[in-house]
Amino acid sequence: MARMDMTDTGHGNDAATAQGSGSRIREVFGRWRGDRGIWRRGLVLAGCALVLALVMLFHAQIPNKVGNLGSLIETFLPWFGLLVPVILALALVRRSATALIAVLLPAVVWVNQFGGLVTDKSSAGGNLTVATHNVNADNPDPAGTAGKLAASGVDVLALEELKADMVPVYEKALAGSFKYHSVQGTVGLWSKYPLRGTTPVDIRLGWTRAMRSTVATPAGDVSVYVAHMPSVRVKLNAGFTASQRDESADALGDAIAADPVGKVVLLGDLNGTMNDRALNNVTSQMRSTQGAAGNGFGFSWPAAFPMARIDQIMVRGIEPKSSWTMEKTGSDHLPLAARLQV
Repeated sequence: MARMDMTDTGHGNDAATAQGSGSRIREVFGRWRGDRGIWRRGLVLAGCALVLALVMLFHAQIPNKVGNLGSLIETFLPWFGLLVPVILALALVRRSATALIAVLLPAVVWVNQFGGLVTDKSSAGGNLTVATHNVNADNPDPAGTAGKLAASGVDVLALEELKADMVPVYEKALAGSFKYHSVQGTVGLWSKYPLRGTTPVDIRLGWTRAMRSTVATPAGDVSVYVAHMPSVRVKLNAGFTASQRDESADALGDAIAADPVGKVVLLGDLNGTMNDRALNNVTSQMRSTQGAAGNGFGFSWPAAFPMARIDQIMVRGIEPKSSWTMEKTGSDHLPLAARLQV
């Protein structure tokens, strides 16, 4: 009987707490109903919510002529959603019904654009696992990085930012996991399956930062591109400087469009996100494995606190089954991997 009394008391307390919370909420909204200023207050907040919604909705129309502002916004576009709860909280503090209604606009736009990335879209199956990693030319532990990549179990591995004197370190560490490999300039491709027709790809830089090779997988030939687009910079006097990156992306897109093999995989550091219109010549003809089969945003840079997915695994004529970020290495980028059905 004593136990029954204690249990009943607990349920009574819970009910009383819930009733008290409901009473407080009703009291708050009761005061709001009697407040004639709830529609006049917070007009500036409502305006901010409207501007935020318009920026996210029409980001492609923001011009790049001044400091590549459009591309800069598109690079960090998912983070604009953090402003929604900020405006919501301020609207509650200001007791503004107008701002509360207005904040629904950017919330709906963000969910429409990025809500699908939050869910897990991975599925079973796949007969080819690939990975890409910008290993960082100044990596303090290239041997450790190579060791982690060797133990990953992937079938095809692309590396970017390979410094010449570090190439032997990666070759030695990866030799036991990959029978075939080729290094072209500062990018390299390691594979468990034979490579043929390996050549540099001209992306208008004057030196080699992209390559192509046909990988003879058990499911058929796959054309694999490895690319490292030029870096971009944000400068106070020049804005988002990305013209060289944009020209290289156009050249890479032309090469992929002309590829004779129907199945294509692009691995690399593109120094740009899928939202960046400057990469349209590439992104318009390929699918992002993260968008099609990932779980979350898959941000890859900077490794200490990832804020953007500037490293990419993209496919054409191949079905992505799963996509994920791998364990942190000594690089300032996170490695990415994907399981594909060829």
